[in-house]
Amino acid sequence: MAKLYFKYGAMGSSKTAQALITKFNYEERGMSVWLIKPSTDDRDGAKMIRSRIGLEAEAEVIRPEDDLRELYARRGRKDVIIADECQFLTPRQIEQLRDLVDEENVPVLCFGLRTDFLTHLFPGSRRLFELADSITEIKTICECGSKATVNARIDARGRVVTEGAQVMLGGNDAYVAMCHACWRRRIARERSEQGQQTIELE
Repeated sequence: MAKLYFKYGAMGSSKTAQALITKFNYEERGMSVWLIKPSTDDRDGAKMIRSRIGLEAEAEVIRPEDDLRELYARRGRKDVIIADECQFLTPRQIEQLRDLVDEENVPVLCFGLRTDFLTHLFPGSRRLFELADSITEIKTICECGSKATVNARIDARGRVVTEGAQVMLGGNDAYVAMCHACWRRRIARERSEQGQQTIELE
């Protein structure tokens, strides 16, 4: 019986690499893969998925208005569906993937982030937590050695950002995976330093 899988992790946890390795494993056994990515993520080009370790593959781009059941019907039967950066899919599209698992008996593996830079769930990720049959954390570590769970957004001055739009694309220059304790301490330290600078200017 096919299942809906959600494999999530913080930035730098090799989610995309695992998605592409999974694709390779299926294809090595002669199976067909429908590799998809949301149009929101265009960092590597409209149709490319590329991991930090150099793996890459062409994927079908999914727009927010697309119906995944209709697209799947046009593509023909596949042995597996793999979705990268699934946090950017809409909740309705996650429901459509659930429908494909149930109605077409095709396994769907979704790889993506759980939360944004303020530790809030992405809408697509929230729906996956509600609907997935299997939920697995892909772990990575903070610089202190603890498990990283926060996708800290970093500005051009190297400071942690605590306000702004939920979606802002970026790589290692814009995000750092941290444990929650280090994230909180760094925000507090930077705010204290900013306060000291303000006093000195006055």
